Amino acid sequence: MSCIDKVSELQHDRPLKAEVPRIVIAAPHGRSGKTTITLGLVAALVDLGFAVQAFKKGPDYIDPSWLTQVAGRPCRNLDCFFLTETQLRESLVKASASAGITVVEGAMGMYDGLDLEGTGSTAQLAKIIKAPVLLVVDCTRMTRSVAALVKGFMEFDPEVSIKGVILNRVARSRHEKMLREAVETYCRLPVVGALPKSDDFIIPDRHLGLIPAGENEALLQRIELISQAVKKHVNLEQVVEIARHAPSLHYQANAGGVAGRIPVITIGVIRDRAFTFYYPENLEFLAENGAQIRFIDALSEEDLPAVDALYIGGGFPEIFARDLAANDTLRQSIRRKIEDGLPVYAECGGLMYLGREIVVDGQTYPMVGALPFRIVMEKKPQGHGYTLMETTGANPFWTEGQLVKGHEFHNSRVVDLERERVEFAYRVIKGFGIDGCWDGIVYKNVLAGYNHLHAHSDGSWLMNLIKKGAEWRKRHGGP
Repeated sequence: MSCIDKVSELQHDRPLKAEVPRIVIAAPHGRSGKTTITLGLVAALVDLGFAVQAFKKGPDYIDPSWLTQVAGRPCRNLDCFFLTETQLRESLVKASASAGITVVEGAMGMYDGLDLEGTGSTAQLAKIIKAPVLLVVDCTRMTRSVAALVKGFMEFDPEVSIKGVILNRVARSRHEKMLREAVETYCRLPVVGALPKSDDFIIPDRHLGLIPAGENEALLQRIELISQAVKKHVNLEQVVEIARHAPSLHYQANAGGVAGRIPVITIGVIRDRAFTFYYPENLEFLAENGAQIRFIDALSEEDLPAVDALYIGGGFPEIFARDLAANDTLRQSIRRKIEDGLPVYAECGGLMYLGREIVVDGQTYPMVGALPFRIVMEKKPQGHGYTLMETTGANPFWTEGQLVKGHEFHNSRVVDLERERVEFAYRVIKGFGIDGCWDGIVYKNVLAGYNHLHAHSDGSWLMNLIKKGAEWRKRHGGP
C-alpha cells in the first residue's frame, strides 16, 4: 500500500462532548429574508466583539461567500445529503472551537426536504446538531395570522426547538405591535426582533442566487446598513442567551493521523472574481494530504505557474468572459499543459472555461480550447439540485463503479461536443450533467463536469488528483 493510499484509512473514533453556543436561522419559505437577517446578525455580533462561526445548510457557495466576508472566517456547509450525522456534528464542533457563537443559516422553508419526510431539511439539521431555532417570518400583509403560522411550525415537529421569532418586513409601529402581541400571546415565544421594510436591505441577485461577495465591493455598504438595522431592531443579548442555552453536543472525533510520508506537490487553484466556488474542506483536504496550494488569477496572470496539477472550481465565467478571453497567454499556456498531460480537475465554471468558447447573449468569447465543445448560456437553469452518478472506468480520478453524490446548478449547456474525442467519467442516475445521461468529460488527464463534489462525502478524487500530480512531478524531474 502506497503512502498516499494509507491516508484514506479510517482511524478509531472517540466519543466527545462539546459546549457550542449555537442557533439556526430558519423561515417558513424561501425569500423570507433569512439570508439578509443572518448576514446582519453575524455582522452585528462581530461588531460587538464576538468571534462568529457561520454555517450554511445545504450545497451553496454564494451565501457562504457573504457570510465568510462578514464573519472574517470561512463559512462552512452542513449538508445532510453529503455528510453523515457524525460528520455534521464533528464539522460544527471543529470549526466552532475558537468561536464565541455559531450561527447556521437554513435553506428554503424549514421543513422542506427531499421527500415527504423532510429528509435533508433545515429542521432535520437542527435536530441533528441540537440547535435552537429562530424563525424569520415575512410579515407582509399579515397581522394576527402570524400566530397561527408560528404555532403550526412549533407543533408540526415538537422535536424541533423553536426558541424565538424575528419579524421581517414590518410596515409600521402599529403593525409591529399587533404582530408581537399575537406571537407572544398565542405561541408563548419571544419576538427577539422586528425589521422594517426597506429596499436598502436587498442584495442584488442573479439566476443562481445572490451576487457572490467579492464581485462588487460597493455591496459591502449594503451589508453595513443591514448590520446597523439588526443592532437597532434585534435584541442581540436575547439571541446570544438563546444560543448559550443550546444543549451539550455529543459527537465522534476522528483520531486522524497521516501514515507515512506524502510527496509534496503543488496544485494550482484558479480563484478570482470569475471562479469563486470552492468548499473550504476541499482545499483543506488537499493541504492536509501533501499538496501546496498555489492560487491563480485567470483574469490577470499571463502564464500558468509551475504546478503539478490544476483545480478549477465553479463560478460565473460568463460574467467575466470578455476579461477571460482577453488573457490569451494564460489560456494558451493552460492548453499546452493539458496536451502535455497535466492533471486537471474542473467543475461547472471550470468546465466552461476549458471549452472552445462561451456564447453569452449572442456574443462569442474564446476560452482555453482544450476540450472540444462550445458553451451557450441560457435564461433558464439547465441543471439544478442534488446528483447521484456512477463512475465509469474512463477517468483519471475515480475507480469504476463508484456511486458519487454531488450537486449541480448551471444555466449553461454544452453544444457541438465532439464525442469521438472524449470519454465520460459519470453515468447520471439522478441529475442532468452534460446531456441527461452522462457527465464528466474526460480528455487525457482532465476531468471536467457540471457535478460539484464535497471532500467529506468522498475525498478519493482529491487523493487521486494528488497522486496524479505526484506522477507528473516525477515525470518532469521533480523529487
